[in-house]
Parts: sequence; C-alpha cells; structure tokens
Amino acid sequence: MARYTGPKDRISRRFGVPIFGSNKTLEQKNYPPGMHGPKGSRRKHSEYSLALAEKQKLRYQYGILERQFRRYFGIAQAKRGVTGVILLQLLETRLDNVVFRMGFASSRSASRQMVGHGHVQVNGRKVDISSYNVKPGDKVSVKDHPRSRGMAARGLELTQIAPVPDWLVVDKENFFGSVVRIPSREEIAPIVNEQLIVELYSR
Repeated sequence: MARYTGPKDRISRRFGVPIFGSNKTLEQKNYPPGMHGPKGSRRKHSEYSLALAEKQKLRYQYGILERQFRRYFGIAQAKRGVTGVILLQLLETRLDNVVFRMGFASSRSASRQMVGHGHVQVNGRKVDISSYNVKPGDKVSVKDHPRSRGMAARGLELTQIAPVPDWLVVDKENFFGSVVRIPSREEIAPIVNEQLIVELYSR
C-alpha cells in the first residue's frame, strides 16, 4: 500500500500539530511553511477548508491515502453508532497502530514496516497486512526470531516512557500483547474534530 514519504516537518507545520510525534521544528517555527512566514497563518479559512484540513491531519496521522480513507468512512457510516467515533476506532485498531501503541515500534511508519515484513503475529499466525483490524480478545505478538525480537526491543527502548493505553495489555518481556476492548473516543484522544470530517463527506 502506498503511503506518504515526503517531509514530515512541513506537514506538521502546515496543520500546526505534531502529527508524526514530537517535533522540534514545530516548536521553533509554529507557523505554516512558505515564503510568507508567520503572516501566512493569519489568513481566514472557510468552513470547507477547515474540514478538509481535519481530514488531511487524520489521514497523515495514520499514514493512509485518500481512497483507503474513503473506504474507512464508508464502513463507519454503515455501522450503527456515531460515525465519527467509529471512524476513529477503525483507524486506531489497525494492526500497525496497535503494534505502535504497544510500544514495539517507535512510530506508525516503523510499525507498518514491521507488520509488512512479517515480524508480527495475530493469534499465533503471521499477519503482514498493516490495515488488518484487530478485535477484542486478539493476541498480538512479535515473531520468535532474533531479527524480529531485536526490532521490537529497540522499539520498546525508544518508547519506554510512553504509557500503554488501557484498552491494551502488554507483556514487554515476552513481546506479547492483547486487545482488551475497542477504545473509546477519550482513550484515542484525537488531534482532530472528527465531526467536521463527517460533515465534509456528507455534503
């Protein structure tokens, strides 16, 4: 699956939030990139542009392209419940994101690579599809291989101060974790206003 591979600092500065994690550049230059510098952030934005920006932030955060994002929205819309929250839950329970949340990788792009290269198992079976959605009761583990465990160990070292969400349980010593339940909106703590995204696609 194709993904964004361009400069991440510019994307975070464009939206004014650390989409890809902590960003020192954003702290130093908290205004959009471009020739107009800080003045560029003073422009007025339409409701449409604000909603579009929220969608783009969410897409970049989880590393997915437009076509796949539309598919997620369609699934969320078809389910019973609050469409925006269901959309967030679908994205949050992607296997690459779960591996990241468990601390086995220091970023979502690193966890996507781990999954894609076959280093991750779900319920004892190799799953190399990053977009695979885990369910309550699923057991996620790192393959019992020196290279796989080495990658996960490096990830755990880099993420040791990051708390594991309550909807996950992780045994870091044995490179194993399980999904307790689907996370709530509060546990996901989104960086976007998902209702604006729903309104954008409902126009």
